[in-house]
Amino acid sequence: MPFLGQDWRSPGQSWVKTADGWKRFLDEKSGSFVSDLGSYCSKEVYNKENLFNSLNYDVAAKKRKKDMLNSKTKTQYFHQEKWIYVHKGSTKERHGYCTLGEAFNRLDFSTAILDSRRFNYVVRLLELIAKSQLTSLSGIAQKNFMNILEKVVLKVLEDQQNIRLIRELLQTLYTSLCTLVQRVGKSVLVGNINMWVYRMETILHWQQQLNNIQITRPAFKGLTFTDLPLCLQLNIMQRLSDGRDLVSLGQVGPGLHVLSEDRLLWKKLCQYHFSERQIRKRLILSDKGQLDWKKMYFKLVRCYPRKEQYGDTLQLCRHCHILSWKGTDHPCTANNPASCSVSLSPQDFINLFKF
Repeated sequence: MPFLGQDWRSPGQSWVKTADGWKRFLDEKSGSFVSDLGSYCSKEVYNKENLFNSLNYDVAAKKRKKDMLNSKTKTQYFHQEKWIYVHKGSTKERHGYCTLGEAFNRLDFSTAILDSRRFNYVVRLLELIAKSQLTSLSGIAQKNFMNILEKVVLKVLEDQQNIRLIRELLQTLYTSLCTLVQRVGKSVLVGNINMWVYRMETILHWQQQLNNIQITRPAFKGLTFTDLPLCLQLNIMQRLSDGRDLVSLGQVGPGLHVLSEDRLLWKKLCQYHFSERQIRKRLILSDKGQLDWKKMYFKLVRCYPRKEQYGDTLQLCRHCHILSWKGTDHPCTANNPASCSVSLSPQDFINLFKF
């Protein structure tokens, strides 16, 4: 069998294949192991073997070059099934266990980011992985992670929506990579250190693109948000779950600024995200002696996590332990599969793969 690498038996020596196996060959100037090449094989056979070995060396070199190029490719690894069986231990029927990287490869996140109901869910999941799970991703999972992240950035640059959300995601990822690469060390990350440095440079380029984005005014000249009655404007503003969106909306015009300062609006926002006990611990009075719900909201955000809401989430079947997106068919043997499914938050998804 030809060798694809350096000969393990003795570096710097030539070997010939004979009927009795491989034997070392030295010419008369180097030693006296073999004085006549024909004693083992014909010169034609010897040259053919050397030519075949040189071709194998070329194949190995091309393979290394191909692997290096693959680290920069943007090909997404797809699977026919859009679900995955979650198992944490080996049994007689099934060996091995499911990892976060495997689940990230199997579930269709590339298509999910195109769905407005799933976009925030995927972004939050990417953020959690960037914070604490980068070291658990395999090489293929890392490539898929970066490919999906690139698609998210391109979608935001095209749609000009959710810009702040993606800025925070990129900043979180860059901070985590700086900690892992510079402080902890390169051994904790799978892959070459130069590849991670290249990815960090790509993240900085994406951040610069988002910072330089110019919001274009739509060409539509029909009814706008400010043309609606004040009660409808306030009703729509109550659907916003992030106080920063209310502040940004209030900067559009004087009329919207007055609506964005409505005390009842901020009170409902506080009651939606936080419990009564949490609110009582962070009471703030205004100069008029009333509760300043706006200041209380931003103080509560710094102390407690906000309530998460998503239009669509991943579903875990409690009967067959299969993880999939809602509406995805999977081979479930339950009589009523819909009753066995439970919604998972992004953090619940991460917790499934903590052993």
